[in-house]
Amino acid sequence: MSLFSMKSVLIAALAVALPMGAMADDDDDDDDGFGMAGVLSASNKEDLPPVILSAGMPLADAPWELKSGTYYEFEIQGDGSQELALVGPEFFRAIWIDEIVVEGLEIRPLGLDSVEFDEAGEMEIGFLAIKPGSYYIKVPGSTGETQRLEITIK
Repeated sequence: MSLFSMKSVLIAALAVALPMGAMADDDDDDDDGFGMAGVLSASNKEDLPPVILSAGMPLADAPWELKSGTYYEFEIQGDGSQELALVGPEFFRAIWIDEIVVEGLEIRPLGLDSVEFDEAGEMEIGFLAIKPGSYYIKVPGSTGETQRLEITIK
């Protein structure tokens, strides 16, 4: 590469870098100026009521109405009265699961079909609602309305 070509490359690199440096905020060296991502920011987060897994008891008090693009968190609480599971593959494929927390352990799955409680315990699921539609999660093999949670994503 000739000296002239190297100078041209250096001048072009400086021309690009200088305006970026001029935009930096001198007050805080750690601030990159971007902040939290919109969908993961605290202003876009909602807590949902817990889902209760207990023999013969309703899963929830009311159906969920969710908004696509909003981040939600909810707890599933199993009281250990019976080995119980929740299934809802269509719902779990209509959301992006950020994390599942069980006893302080954070799990970041690529997908989910069901969860099961063999004994008393609690888990928290954080997710982003994505695909609008009508969904449900339910206790498998059950036919009662109280063993099913209707979910709408708008």
